Amino acid sequence: MSDYVYLKLNAFASDSNDLTVDTIPLKITNVSISVSRQVLDFVIPLSSIATGESLNVGADFGAAEKTIGLEGFIVDANIKKSHTDTTVFFTAQEIAQMIAASVDSSSLAKYQNFNELVVLIPSNVDSNFVDRDDSSGIGSRGDLIPFTFRARGDANEKDNIRVPAPFVFPDTQNSEGIKGYISTFGFQLNAESTDVSFTMDFKQANIFP
Repeated sequence: MSDYVYLKLNAFASDSNDLTVDTIPLKITNVSISVSRQVLDFVIPLSSIATGESLNVGADFGAAEKTIGLEGFIVDANIKKSHTDTTVFFTAQEIAQMIAASVDSSSLAKYQNFNELVVLIPSNVDSNFVDRDDSSGIGSRGDLIPFTFRARGDANEKDNIRVPAPFVFPDTQNSEGIKGYISTFGFQLNAESTDVSFTMDFKQANIFP
């Protein structure tokens, strides 16, 4: 996953395709993704008397918790923020400090807080459920797209049948990643190393304000 994971600042322009501005690239050795579905279930009293088996009833309110765990290392890198015209060269330790400061900041601090994670994965099938090498497909086989929890198809079509207002499935590497926040960030400063090893948990969420 090295060179395929990025953190975007709140300040990243929604219409921008430039991953060199208001973005930090991460060298990743492992990505773990966890989805926890939340269903309220109730035990039916005395159900085992009639059926010989106790029964539960679940109420699905369409809620889930999604967490992306990252392990890797940070290296020296050129960083550019849109509040400054020039690119500056940060040490790995400075970048680790910058990320730590972002976890300690508010979402209102748009040049401090990271609110989007991009994990690029190869894709053979586009948003319309068409092979990318097909004449009607978008792009080519193996094109990189951001990992997403969204499904393919327009409203009430393909995988979104019975879904009246789905979010758009990504078709290019410049599509939106996962919106949310860094819930935990830990790193080590080792005397014998110029890079910085780290672990991070990123949770999907729509943050207000």
